[in-house]
Amino acid sequence: MSFPIHRSRRLRRHPGIRRLVAETRLHPADLIQPLFVCPGTKVQHDIAAMPSVAQMSVDLLVEEAKRLGDLGISAVLLFGTPQKKDDTGSEAWSDSGAVQHALRALKKECPSLYLITDVCLCAYTNCGHCGLPSDHGTVLNDTSIELLGQIAASHAKHGADMVAPSDMMDGRVAAIRRALDNAKFQYTPIMSYAAKYASAFYGPFREAQDSTPQFGDRKTYQMDPANRREAVREVLQDIDEGADMVMVKPAMPYLDVLSDIRAAVDVPVAAYQVSGEYAMIKAAAQNGWLDERAAAFESLLSIKRAGADNIITYFAKDIAAQL
Repeated sequence: MSFPIHRSRRLRRHPGIRRLVAETRLHPADLIQPLFVCPGTKVQHDIAAMPSVAQMSVDLLVEEAKRLGDLGISAVLLFGTPQKKDDTGSEAWSDSGAVQHALRALKKECPSLYLITDVCLCAYTNCGHCGLPSDHGTVLNDTSIELLGQIAASHAKHGADMVAPSDMMDGRVAAIRRALDNAKFQYTPIMSYAAKYASAFYGPFREAQDSTPQFGDRKTYQMDPANRREAVREVLQDIDEGADMVMVKPAMPYLDVLSDIRAAVDVPVAAYQVSGEYAMIKAAAQNGWLDERAAAFESLLSIKRAGADNIITYFAKDIAAQL
């Protein structure tokens, strides 16, 4: 009989011993804060579905970035809002685009902050899809990936330290790697949204980016939530094409996928705690149904425990302040 010789509670009786034997730890350097940049000056558009998250003009964004750096957060993920949308999403690679402007300002004012940019067309096109539309109501793949390469090269030109394609077009990592290398940015790494699912948890993000598809949905290019093994294939393909890091998105509904990928590859693996995951915790806390900080911390710990090296989360600022 192991009882009472072995009592597991001995290592739980004091906060000090719990910290000493903790198998998983969170650190501010593990967290990546998403930021939304919009045109203008002194502009802040609060996002109703994502409390405490806002679109900010570059001047306000720089101040927020400085606060994040003071908390020990070393990286941000930038999303841009265009002044106008068009059929090709041309503002995504414009020298005067919001992301390009933000990159220049952040490089000057926050030189130690690592700048990652989301590479996609959905916020910039009239159709709201991650690629260009065809005349038949579908999304073109091969034409779209050439534009994605152009966007990535533009971001690198203006100061992006890493680019993160989120479109889920086939072959886009290879196209982006080629575009970066041809533009002399061979040392700019790619973090691929490699296992990105067609998820209901993206709802609040559509408000943040005004990127709701104007026809159909994204199920023809984002992954089917029913599929687990396919995620490993997607990740391995992106690594073969030149991805330096890979990502699972969303995070908590796909912890099994995250664990599989961590076991399958040696490259760094990130997970994105998406807008719906964030909004659920916020809404429950506002109703008094749970403790927001405790629930946020536990959710991030579960993502780290499942295998994520880094976590993209809207809670990064608040959790870093606790840590």
